[in-house]
Amino acid sequence: MASSSATDTALVWFRRDLRLADNPALHAAVQSGRPLVCVYIHETGSDTALAPGAASAWWLHHSLTRLGHAIESIGGQLVLRQGPASQVLPALCQEAGCSEVFWNRSDIPQIDARDCRLASELAGMGVRARGFRASTLIDPQRHLNGSGAPYRVFTPFWKAALKELDPREALPAPIRLVGGPRLVSDRLDTWHLRPTSPDWATGFDADWTPGEDGANARLDSFLANRLIDYREHRDRPDIEGTSRLSPHLAWGEISPRTVWHRARGHAERSGQYQQAEKLLAEIGWRDFATYLATHFGDFRTTNFNRQFDYFPWRENPDSLAAWKRGQTGIPMVDAAMRQLWTTGWMHNRTRMITASFLIKHLGVHWRKGMAWFEDTLVDADLNVNAASWQWVAGSGADAAPYFRVFNPVTQGEKFDPDGDYVRRWVPELANLGGKAIHTPWHQSTDMLAKAGVTLGKTYPEPIIDLKLGREQALEAYQSMKADAEAATALGIDG
Repeated sequence: MASSSATDTALVWFRRDLRLADNPALHAAVQSGRPLVCVYIHETGSDTALAPGAASAWWLHHSLTRLGHAIESIGGQLVLRQGPASQVLPALCQEAGCSEVFWNRSDIPQIDARDCRLASELAGMGVRARGFRASTLIDPQRHLNGSGAPYRVFTPFWKAALKELDPREALPAPIRLVGGPRLVSDRLDTWHLRPTSPDWATGFDADWTPGEDGANARLDSFLANRLIDYREHRDRPDIEGTSRLSPHLAWGEISPRTVWHRARGHAERSGQYQQAEKLLAEIGWRDFATYLATHFGDFRTTNFNRQFDYFPWRENPDSLAAWKRGQTGIPMVDAAMRQLWTTGWMHNRTRMITASFLIKHLGVHWRKGMAWFEDTLVDADLNVNAASWQWVAGSGADAAPYFRVFNPVTQGEKFDPDGDYVRRWVPELANLGGKAIHTPWHQSTDMLAKAGVTLGKTYPEPIIDLKLGREQALEAYQSMKADAEAATALGIDG
């Protein structure tokens, strides 16, 4: 294409930004005045290293269905294609006669690097590629400390951000699209994003409504009903106290900017400023995860703290399998892992408890836990997941010290004091009352019999003694430190 004009077609490439409102790429494309082709590419082949896990794929199916209907309702078409984006996108541009392509940056380093190469290839075809920042409140490239270096700790990062942060108003959703040529589209069912044999996602429907409308309804309900107690209830998995916006944010069905303005607006009307500040700090943590990826590269495969390259991880396949199934014999861990399998989601407090148990009590590498979460969470955000697992492991930025080992029993007694969370997800223990439900192995044979519990039969014995697991973790940490110091003395990099 040697030239372009306002009558040439423009292409909008949707990715993890499955919304019409506050979508900078879509907004700019509409403002261009060109006829638009909207496309989602299900990336296969060489571009699939970061493809969605099974639970996220279920979400993607429903989100794309709703996005397609929304685009159709304002005069457009959502074209579905499958294959490596580096091949599919240039071919689509030729097929549709496009002179411009609009997309929002992924904020995943390897994908953004691929996109830069793709933009150069498109330029060689006479197609201008335009990228936009859409997933964060701050600009990761420009937000630096007083020395001009990137932040490594969340609290000073967020305090500095709050001093400068003035997010623009959320962009409105387009009322009407000028549709481009109608193109052949894949049928969504042929992508097989939903499980069928067996359909292990049957429990998801009761908990979730994917799509932009579902995201807005979730935010409205939270602000109206739960923000008032958010600071007090957010750590209680036995209480519906969190926003549950995470999958909507992970798939870009609602922007952090939209959450920011609506939460602040609600706080001004209701006086719930402290509650809103805590919610917005969680949005800030998501920004921080992206910020770390921007400045420090791929920390999904690399320890942020390179001393952990020397950590003596244990191969523990049987214990890893028990952890995945929620059959560890530790009620708080098992309840959380079963909630994850049934609903595709887990409360943030129990994410920390289960991750700490796997990493520290069982000695399993954090990457194995991260991989399981990425396959089973509907909200699997690759930056956030990696930053969170490394935080628990002690290897990440602003990490909890490795010697801080969560005790799942004391955590359960504190954050599930009546045992209601365990009782819901581990019904074998439902007749154990109060704190006893968190330590069935400490209860008398008579009490267990009255509750219908037989350890080793109706509910497993603990797969590890918690005191022993903690001691082994601390010994491994000391071994790592010694090996790392020796390597440094010898001039050996991790």
